[in-house]
Amino acid sequence: MDNSSGVGVLDKAVLVLNALEAGPASLAQLVQATGLARPTAHRLAVALEHHRIVSRDTQGRFVLGSRLSELSTAAGEDRLLAVASPVLTQLRDMTGESAQLYRRQGDERVCVAAAERSSGLRDTVPVGSALPMFAGSAAQILLAWEEPDRLHRGLRGAKFTAATLSSVRRRGWAHSVGEREQGVASVSAPIRGAGGKVIAAVSVSGPIERLTRTPGRLHAAPVVAAAERITEAMRRNG
Repeated sequence: MDNSSGVGVLDKAVLVLNALEAGPASLAQLVQATGLARPTAHRLAVALEHHRIVSRDTQGRFVLGSRLSELSTAAGEDRLLAVASPVLTQLRDMTGESAQLYRRQGDERVCVAAAERSSGLRDTVPVGSALPMFAGSAAQILLAWEEPDRLHRGLRGAKFTAATLSSVRRRGWAHSVGEREQGVASVSAPIRGAGGKVIAAVSVSGPIERLTRTPGRLHAAPVVAAAERITEAMRRNG
């Protein structure tokens, strides 16, 4: 099979990256692995290093650079949004409530996707909204499976307790009533990425009058099912 794209310099750069996928390499090892002339291999590796696509280890060997990790994260984000969008629409239609997708960014959680109710009062959180990590069912989900030290730091000033998060881990979903905003209730469940790590939370939210003071009884099952569908689709498309 011909791996040539017709753009010679790009094909040679890909040869360098493919060689580094196996691990750190000196210039001599790069030349051997790629079959490129030594000046060409050096020129490409240094150019890729300029763009952080290639880096150097403590021994001066070429290694894959941090920019690739950043691009991989962005690709994962795009994939998550593409996968989640139809599922959020289904969840909204099934529950009759606004559905959201949250990701943690530092000490906040950001709504990265949403499906609003098509009629009546709109209870959804606008996409791009940054909400606190100390209140709400999505915050509970994004904190509950964290490493112990990060979990305990996150509990400082939180409106929920370690016991709350223990219950969340046990049953696999969270709910809150008037915790972040008076009169609003929500139910959330975890979306998992590679290695089972929680990467996002899917939620439904609405007024307590509709969701009641035990919103999990109404909506935990469809919210958990939606989270599992997104998790499975991410695994298939990974």
